[in-house]
Amino acid sequence: MPKRYTITAALPYTNGPIHIGHLAGVYVPADIYSRYLRLTGNDVAFICGSDEHGVPITIKAKKEGVSPQDIVDKYHAIIKQSFEDFGISFDNYSRTSAKIHHETASEFFKTLYNKNEFVEEVSEQLYDAEANQFLADRFVTGTCPKCGNEEAYGDQCENCGTSLNATDLINPKSAITGNIPSLKETKHWFLPLNKHEEFLKEWILKGHKKDWKPNVYGQVKSWIDDGLRPRAVTRDLDWGIPVPVEGGEGKVLYVWFDAPIGYISSTKEWAQRVGKNWEDYWKDENTELYHFIGKDNIVFHCIIFPSMLKAEGSYILPKNVPANEFLNLEGNKLSTSKNWAVWLPDYLKEFPNQQDVLRYALTANAPETKDNDFTWKDFQARNNNELVAIFGNFINRVVVLTNKYYNGIIPEPSEFKDIDKETLTTLKAYPSVISSSIERFRFREGSQELMNLARLGNKYLADEEPWKTIKTDEARTTTVMYVALQIATALAVLCEPFLPFTSNKLKRILNSHTNNWSSISKEDILMPSGHLIQTGKPELLFSKIEDSEIQNQLDKLETNRKANKNANQSIEPQKEEITFDDFTKLDLRVGTILEAEKMPKTKKLLVLKIDTGIDTRTIVSGIAESFKPEEVIGKRVTVLVNLAPRKLRGVESQGMILMTEDKTGNLVFVNPDLGEITNGLKIS
Repeated sequence: MPKRYTITAALPYTNGPIHIGHLAGVYVPADIYSRYLRLTGNDVAFICGSDEHGVPITIKAKKEGVSPQDIVDKYHAIIKQSFEDFGISFDNYSRTSAKIHHETASEFFKTLYNKNEFVEEVSEQLYDAEANQFLADRFVTGTCPKCGNEEAYGDQCENCGTSLNATDLINPKSAITGNIPSLKETKHWFLPLNKHEEFLKEWILKGHKKDWKPNVYGQVKSWIDDGLRPRAVTRDLDWGIPVPVEGGEGKVLYVWFDAPIGYISSTKEWAQRVGKNWEDYWKDENTELYHFIGKDNIVFHCIIFPSMLKAEGSYILPKNVPANEFLNLEGNKLSTSKNWAVWLPDYLKEFPNQQDVLRYALTANAPETKDNDFTWKDFQARNNNELVAIFGNFINRVVVLTNKYYNGIIPEPSEFKDIDKETLTTLKAYPSVISSSIERFRFREGSQELMNLARLGNKYLADEEPWKTIKTDEARTTTVMYVALQIATALAVLCEPFLPFTSNKLKRILNSHTNNWSSISKEDILMPSGHLIQTGKPELLFSKIEDSEIQNQLDKLETNRKANKNANQSIEPQKEEITFDDFTKLDLRVGTILEAEKMPKTKKLLVLKIDTGIDTRTIVSGIAESFKPEEVIGKRVTVLVNLAPRKLRGVESQGMILMTEDKTGNLVFVNPDLGEITNGLKIS
């Protein structure tokens, strides 16, 4: 076993709050792993912090008319609070605007600069003349050369995941002004990744072929097989860490270069606070380093950052980078810009004290090797059918019966039958089983093994029926309840990585101080006879989630979907000019629909009889997909009565009804609603 572990979780951008995709992809898996390592007696530094540089933040600031510092201050506080609220047990959560980070990143850059590890080049970069600035990464949009996505950014295509340079885009345009940018010369420093190709092939493609996740290994191999090229480490911007060498005036460190160094500066900050040596966690071969990230960060953590560490020369390299794929929401890709997300602050308001329900649902359906879909129905089913009906039900029965039969005191067992011995033996195997899942980063599997232990407890109680034996064999009942309480005690410890709030609650209910993972498999007695558990009204671990609560969430998403559709709805341009004489040729009258029926063998057409005030006529209208015949009878409508008749499916249509679409795309009658308006009146 290594002496210590350094666990990092991707630094979140401080341009918005955290949503469930972030939790599922990075922070819950990293927290499960870190909590498990602590429970097994390891020295752990679990490190993270806010990524407060980069173009998305400056774009957000421009939109809101505030400074970038205002944006990062606001969202750093929101994000940090969300992590605390959901029990993400960071040893340190820092920020890249901190002085210690600026110093650390500057020193790292200067070390590589002094070792001649950079290539200095004058190159052509995209430039927006109207904005009077070079366009870095997300200040440029265009067509992805790989997949053809027309909304790719200058650093990455979010459709296919390809990492790009702004100059790679087809038909690029400025995100600031919308103008087509020009090319202009500027000087930058580049990290020559091609220089590190052989090292990366040896270290990853040979050294980690069997132990890294296939989705991670495959993406790295694809990059290396395509051939690595120098990548700029500086940018022409005014928001970020100034380039600390001569000639760097007006330039900052590119965010992808400074952000991973944030892990190091955050570790330094923590070590200063707790009195440890930070270098032990980054430069000692007896330390293992793990990066938890989403798949969009694989290239940075598996190719670029290791190349930086290797070039510096004194750092350890990651033992593993267990990146997850993406989580979708109700069948659609999560999108912060379209508000197609479940934001953590909102979740806590609507499901107070139910953090573990979301943690469990996200873990049980985690996108570990492929993209997965979060649905509110699955969330409800995971809670009601598993947490409530299996885990919570077992604990509730054990606590209620212990209080009822023994006033909350764990009884002295009598004779152990084979079923009791087998159950206790099976119980002892669970720490190893769950450990195996966690250590292989199979957290979904581990969460289900935890639930299997609760199932074991339920089956044991159902088979042994202590509520019956209490009337016929009190000695037998003491043994059954004793065994059930040992299972409950084990669950309180083993659930902590997955369900930390539940673990604390269950320990309080059981009045348990057992907090050692290995003790469950090594010790015969986890909770001794004579121990007093919580008495009084039983405290439920979980509560049922009703259909109405789920429907409320689905309705919110539907509202967002419609709002997005409205925002993207294009307004048709004005048609050619007409004269007043052209307009007066139209004879528009008020009418009332008297009869309506569907035209046979069509989906869209209704045959209407309309009183136009001057006659009763037939009009065929393509509104059958929006209205049932009975819904339109009696409707007041606007009719173009002097339109030349036209036969549709053998029926002569003598006019046209005026319609429009509302913001959601539904057809709406353009009608005169006032009661004093009579049929036949002209509209002018």
